[in-house]
Amino acid sequence: MLVGLLAWAGAAHAQTENDLLRDLEKQTTDSTKREAVAATFKGTHIINSQSVETPGQGTLAFLIQHRFGTINSGPYEFFGLDNAVLRLSFEYGVTDRLALGLGRSSQEKTFDGFVKYKALQQSTGAHPMPVSVTLFASSAITTLKFNQTANTAERSTASRLDYTYQVLLARKFSPSLSVQLMPTLIHRNYVALEGMQNDVYSIGAGLRQKLTKRLALTADYFYLLPGYVADNYRNALGVGVDIETGGHVFQLHLTNSSGMVEKFFVPQTTGNFFDGDIFFGFTVARNFTVKSRD
Repeated sequence: MLVGLLAWAGAAHAQTENDLLRDLEKQTTDSTKREAVAATFKGTHIINSQSVETPGQGTLAFLIQHRFGTINSGPYEFFGLDNAVLRLSFEYGVTDRLALGLGRSSQEKTFDGFVKYKALQQSTGAHPMPVSVTLFASSAITTLKFNQTANTAERSTASRLDYTYQVLLARKFSPSLSVQLMPTLIHRNYVALEGMQNDVYSIGAGLRQKLTKRLALTADYFYLLPGYVADNYRNALGVGVDIETGGHVFQLHLTNSSGMVEKFFVPQTTGNFFDGDIFFGFTVARNFTVKSRD
């Protein structure tokens, strides 16, 4: 009997050692496995600004962006609801990192196209990457009819083109909080007055604070670096909420900018948010899988 007890104890001890070795091996494997941090932001836009997110390979995103008039326009304009700016756009994920987009805004009848490339993806585990970095470049052209009294330079096609270059740097600090910084350059081929800047520099910031499983608070802000534009225009500010409803994200927001293209809301915002120059708007995004993954 004593021999049997000793044999049982030895077997139990060996089993315990095996369990410990397996747990240690699992922990070692987990610590060396690199995992990407997903859903830093829920959509490809925060409010005015782009986010670091791309649609994903083979996914086509259709966005409807709507911006009403200012709330302080009074009851005659139904507090802005009688006026509106609309932008429709498509964004396609060529790969999980590369996306192409095309949009059309009713403001100055503007078409815009862009390319977006996720250069770095935040990750945990072995050799963690602390931030996600997405590169964004776009061009926009207004198609309003030419002013017959305008000079030759103003009437040229080149004068209607503007370009945007951004580096989007974001970090998801927790499952609830994400923050993004956005160094931005807007190049305008044509400016109407002497002394105005063809190149406008700005630093943007955005955040997403998750409140519930399907509801999140969002905000973004663009600070104009000193110069003519900063002296004569205002910094763009937006606050809003993201509502996740199954296959799409519904975004409601308040902002002092009526424009939804970078060439408008970065260098041409005139509204004073705290004086009531607030535009109520929304964005609806719907994703469609048009190509299965390889």
